[in-house]
Amino acid sequence: MEENNFMPERTNVGILIFNEVEVLDFAGPFEVFSITENDNQKLFNVTTISETGEMVSAKNGLKIQPDADFTHCPELDILIVPGGYGAEEIEIKNKNVIEWIKSQKETVKIIASVCTGAFLLAECGLLDHKKATTHWMDLLRLEKDYPKIEVVKNTRFVDENDIITSGGISSGINMSFHIIKRLFGFQIAATTAKRMEYDIDIT
Repeated sequence: MEENNFMPERTNVGILIFNEVEVLDFAGPFEVFSITENDNQKLFNVTTISETGEMVSAKNGLKIQPDADFTHCPELDILIVPGGYGAEEIEIKNKNVIEWIKSQKETVKIIASVCTGAFLLAECGLLDHKKATTHWMDLLRLEKDYPKIEVVKNTRFVDENDIITSGGISSGINMSFHIIKRLFGFQIAATTAKRMEYDIDIT
């Protein structure tokens, strides 16, 4: 895929968080984007966002104080939608969350899901007539509940240009490196991976 040059020097990444969010789903991309630099200049501003801005209790009880809420949120270039029980069983029924994701689609350049965050994108209709993936344990459910989606198995992520979906949990890290490579090139992605000591084949 050709490298895109549409992003500004500082790219705004928003990461949606909610109660019972899977920790690595959001923390993996947060780490990758937060430490990415070029000539000692950070390339991303990373903001955690929840519906109300109140403290969120992630899976296994990790507490996170979001940076912003739906009303007071910076204009985003990239939106990351993580998964976990909170996505697939709770927020999927939350009309405020679904409508907010839909509204972000009007302005962001990329919406990317991690793990079962794909179900939130599916519920929004954003994956209709597209290829998509999710955690291997939930592929059949995604296929059954959303028949307009072409579900892809045995892959870390699926890139449909403005929509990217990734597999389970750690796949969000791979997807984040893919986005960095796509926007800023191989060398910056590879340098970031080396800094994290993350073993990945960035091709």
